Amino acid sequence: MLQGLADDLIDVLGPDAVKTAPADLVVYGYDADTAQAEHLPDAVVIPRDVREVCATVRIAKKHGLPIVPRGAGTGLCGGTIPVQGGVVVTFNRMNRILELDVRNRRARVQPGLINLDLSLAGGPHGLFYAPDPSSQKASTIGGNVATNAGGPHCLSYGTTTNHVLGIEFVDDDGEVVRTSIDDPGYDLTGALVGSEGTLGIVTAIDVRLMRSPEAVRVFVAAFETVEVASEVVSAIIGAGIVATALEIIDKVMIDAIEAHYHAGYPVGAGAVLLVEIAGYAEEMNANEAAIAEIVRSHGALSWTAARDPAQREALWAARKGAAGAVGRISPNYYIQDACVPRTRLPDALRAIEEIARDHRLIVGNVFHAGDGNLHPLLMFDRREARQVQAVLDAGTEILRTCIEMGGTISGEHGIGYEKRETLSLCYSADDLATMGRVRDVLDPARRFNPNKIFPSGAMCGEVKTSLA
Repeated sequence: MLQGLADDLIDVLGPDAVKTAPADLVVYGYDADTAQAEHLPDAVVIPRDVREVCATVRIAKKHGLPIVPRGAGTGLCGGTIPVQGGVVVTFNRMNRILELDVRNRRARVQPGLINLDLSLAGGPHGLFYAPDPSSQKASTIGGNVATNAGGPHCLSYGTTTNHVLGIEFVDDDGEVVRTSIDDPGYDLTGALVGSEGTLGIVTAIDVRLMRSPEAVRVFVAAFETVEVASEVVSAIIGAGIVATALEIIDKVMIDAIEAHYHAGYPVGAGAVLLVEIAGYAEEMNANEAAIAEIVRSHGALSWTAARDPAQREALWAARKGAAGAVGRISPNYYIQDACVPRTRLPDALRAIEEIARDHRLIVGNVFHAGDGNLHPLLMFDRREARQVQAVLDAGTEILRTCIEMGGTISGEHGIGYEKRETLSLCYSADDLATMGRVRDVLDPARRFNPNKIFPSGAMCGEVKTSLA
C-alpha cells in the first residue's frame, strides 16, 4: 500500500467505500479464468456515483497508480486482473436503471446493472435487451460493454456494440465525457465498446431495447457427431433461414449437462443442435418445417420441440449454465473463445480434439455455431502444474489453428491479459501501433487497465518509430 492512498480515498469516499484489508483485496485478484495467476490491487473502491469515480481517478493519478474497472468478475481472459496493482473500481453500488424510455425503446443504465435485470424490467412493456451472454444472470452491462459481449442470440440480434447508443465515461483527468452514436465525426461510442477499460471508466450506458417477438419456438436435434451438426448449421443459414439461435453441444457436455440439470437433452448423442426461431406466429410453422427437413436430410437421430415455455426455459438454462456442470468431470476448466468461418467448423472441431488429445486433456464443446464462435472447455486440475501448463499451451494452439482457418482469437470474451500476446497473430506491428496511438490520445500514461489487449512489445521503441 502506498503511503497516504487509503487516507486520500477514505477522506473523499468514506471508509465504507474503500477496501484495503488483505482478505478483501484477494477477492479482486482474479476473475473467472481459473488458469490465470492471482494479482492483488493496492485498494478497492466501491463508488456510489460518477462524482466518486472522478475523485477516484484523480487520487489514483496523484499517486501514479493504475485504475482497473471491474464488473461482476465473470470475465474469462484476465481482463479485470490488476496485474500492476493499483486501484480496482467495482460497480456493485452503481447498479440502477437510470431511465427506461418505453416509447423510444431505449434505456440509460449504470455499469453495475446485471444484464438480465434490464430485460426483466422491460418485459412488462414488451421489451427486452438483446445481448445475452451465458453469464447474463451475473454479468454486468458495463462488463458486457468492455468486452463487446454477445451470446447465443447475437446470430440474429448482433453483439453489444449493435445495441449501445451512447456512453458516459471518466477520462484520464477525472473529467466526465459523454458520447452518442448521433455525434458527428468519428464514432467514439463504437471505439469504447470492446476497449476493456483501457480508454476510460464507463459510468453510464444508453442502450437500445427490442420488441419481444410474438412467438418463440425451441427445438433440439440429435446427431451422431458434432461435425454433422456443424454441417447442418451451414445448411440452415445457406438456405436463407434466419434462426435467432443455433447452438451446438457435444457428447462430453451433453452428458454432464443432463446429469446436472435434467433439461431433456438426449444423453448418448454425439452432439445436439439447439435451435430457436422467433417472429410472427403465422411464420412459425413454415420455418419449423424448413429447418426440420434440413435436419432430417442430414441423418438426425431425433428432432423434438419444446413442449411449452417451461421446457423451453429449461433447455436454455441448461445451455447457458453448461460451465457449471463441468465440476462433474473435472475440478477446473479453461475456456477459449475463438471464431472460424461456419464452413470450417467441422475442421476446427477435429483439430481441437487432436490438440486436447496431444496434451492429454479432456475437451468439451458448447458453442455459438451460428456465427462460428467456438468455446472449447479444456478440463484440468489447477493443483497439477503440468495440467495448468498443458491447458495454456493447448489454448494457444487452438487460437493459432483458428487463425490459420481464416478465423480470429476472440468472439466475445475479449483479449484481456491472457490473449494479448496472441493478438500479433492477427495484426502487424504497424496495426498494433496504430491502435496504441488511439489509446494514447485518451490515456497517455496508460494507467487505465494496463497490460491488457496489447502485446508486451506493441509500443516498444522500434514500433513507435513507425508512427513518425
